[in-house]
Amino acid sequence: MDSAAEAYFASAFTGVPVLAILRGYAPERAVELAHRAWDLGLEQVEVPIQSPDAVPALRAVIAAGADRGRRVGAGTVITAEQVHLAAEAGAGFTVAPGTDPEVLAASAAIGLPHLPGVSSPSDVQVALKHGLTWVKAFPAEVLGPAWVRAVRAPFPQVNIVATGGIGADNAAEYLAAGAAAVAIGSALAGPAQLERVLAVVSGPR
Repeated sequence: MDSAAEAYFASAFTGVPVLAILRGYAPERAVELAHRAWDLGLEQVEVPIQSPDAVPALRAVIAAGADRGRRVGAGTVITAEQVHLAAEAGAGFTVAPGTDPEVLAASAAIGLPHLPGVSSPSDVQVALKHGLTWVKAFPAEVLGPAWVRAVRAPFPQVNIVATGGIGADNAAEYLAAGAAAVAIGSALAGPAQLERVLAVVSGPR
């Protein structure tokens, strides 16, 4: 078992089961949205680094998070090189859209918690083989809540973070289907939408 990933994610979503994704923002805007999320009690924030242009935003949010005692993740990490780039920037964890054994191994080698993306039982088995019980169901809007429920039947030990197309109107469906948490992106830009999401996920499960 990857003890670093297991320990981190098991505690990360204990309070508010939401991961905020700050994709494509300039550093100043990314920091502003991160503070908005933190102020509302949402602790887990990810900045995707699908291109080198996104790294300054990651570094800026990491610095802002350090001032508040918050770890910040690097998302869309699809190569071992990006794993090391994220680590050098000070990321507290990494997230990927898929399950790549090379990326999983690189993250484990440096003790950086990793959340791999899955969209099939085969992906889940690969993650489990590498000791990871926390995975990201992506794209959740295509897979649907029924997929989460179906996959957890043979893999009850797996904790799923539903990602992709999640908002206030459907977050509760994924949690009710057995997702351990949800990830949101566009909802962050609207204060009212974010507050609605938090109200949904903080209510009775």
